[in-house]
Amino acid sequence: MMEGEKRKQRRHQQDKPYRGIRMRKWGKWVAEIREPNKRSRIWLGSYSSPVAAARAYDTAVFYLRGPSARLNFPECIVNDNHEIHDLSAASIRKKATEVGARVDALQTAIHNSSGSPPGSTCNSNSKPTRVVVKPDLNEYPSPESCDDEDNGINSFN
Repeated sequence: MMEGEKRKQRRHQQDKPYRGIRMRKWGKWVAEIREPNKRSRIWLGSYSSPVAAARAYDTAVFYLRGPSARLNFPECIVNDNHEIHDLSAASIRKKATEVGARVDALQTAIHNSSGSPPGSTCNSNSKPTRVVVKPDLNEYPSPESCDDEDNGINSFN
C-alpha cells in the first residue's frame, strides 16, 4: 500500500469510525441505510455520539439482512422475543431509533458524569454508577427543595 493510500484510509477512519453513519458539519452523527433492492434509504436518526448512530444502524441492518449482516457491534445485538414481524421501513426505523436514542442518552449520561469521552457499551439498559444532576440556575427554587436537609446544602435559617 502506498503512503498516500494509507493516509487517506486513516483520515477516512476518523471521518467514519463505523459503518452506516456520517458526521454532519455541525457535529451531529446521522445514520441511514439503503433498502434492499431499492434506491430509497431508511433514515435512522441524528445522534450526538457516533456509537449511538452505529447502534441504530446495526439494529436496522440486522432486521434487514438477518444474522449474516456485517455489524459494527456484533456482540451487542440481542435476538429478543420482541422481533419485528412487519419489515416495513417505518417499523425498522422505529426500532432503530429506539435503540439509538437509548444508547445516545446513556452515552451522554456517562460522558457528563465521568468527564471522559463516551465509549461503546452494549447494555443500553444499564445505569451509570454516578449521575451528576446540575441545577437549573434560572429556575426559582421551590419551598420543598429549600427545606430539604437531605440535599446536602446548609441553610442559613
